[in-house]
Amino acid sequence: MNNELLVFADGWNTLGWLGVLVLGWFGWRAGAFLQLKDNARLNLFLGVAVALMVMWQIRTGVRPGLSFHLLGASMATLMFGFWRGWLAASIAAVATALAGKSGLPALGIEIMVFCALPAAFTWHLYKLVDHKLPNHFFIYVLVNGFFGGALAVVSVALASTLVLSLSGAYPSGYLLEHYTPYFFLLSWSEAFTTGMVVTLLAVYRPDWLETFDDSRYIKNK
Repeated sequence: MNNELLVFADGWNTLGWLGVLVLGWFGWRAGAFLQLKDNARLNLFLGVAVALMVMWQIRTGVRPGLSFHLLGASMATLMFGFWRGWLAASIAAVATALAGKSGLPALGIEIMVFCALPAAFTWHLYKLVDHKLPNHFFIYVLVNGFFGGALAVVSVALASTLVLSLSGAYPSGYLLEHYTPYFFLLSWSEAFTTGMVVTLLAVYRPDWLETFDDSRYIKNK
C-alpha cells in the first residue's frame, strides 16, 4: 500500500499515528531499545534498517496508491525481536515517505499495517514454534524463516485490503480481484529472502540472530 495519491479521512490518519505512539511508548517502557546503546548492536541495527530501506524502494504497482514491495519485517524481527524489528521496518517506511514514494499523513497507517503487523505475526509464530515444536535447526529455518515470512505477508494482504476497503479508498471487489491476490505471489519472494538470510546468519553469524541459540538448535542434534 503506497499512499502517495490516497487521502484517508483524518480519523484514519489519527488512528494510525496513535497506534504508532502507543507502540513506541510500550516499547520504551519495556526497555526494548536499550540494547541499541551498544555500538556493535547499533551498527548492526542501522545496517539492517538501511537494507530494508533499499527493499522498500524497489516496488511496483497496479494503480495509484496500490504498490508491492518486499517488507523484510520478518527478517528484522528474527534478528532483533519484535520491538527493534518493528522499529527497523518503521525506519524504512519513514525513509520511503521522505523520498516522496508515500504520503506522510498516512504514514502511521502504513507503519501499523506493513511494519507492526508482520513483526507481531513473526514474533508470535516464533514463540509458538519455540514452545510447541522440537528445537531443531531445520524447524527454526523452515517454519520461522520461510513459512513465517510468507504468512506475515499474507496477514498484511488481508489487513491492508480491509483498511483500504473500510476507508473508502477502493471498492472491496476491486481490491480482492486486482490487489490482494498479488500479495500471495509476493509472499513466496518474501519467504525465499527471509529464509535464505536467516539460514546464512544461523550458520555463519548466529550471534546476529537474537531468536536463535546454536546450543539448542544445532549442538547434540
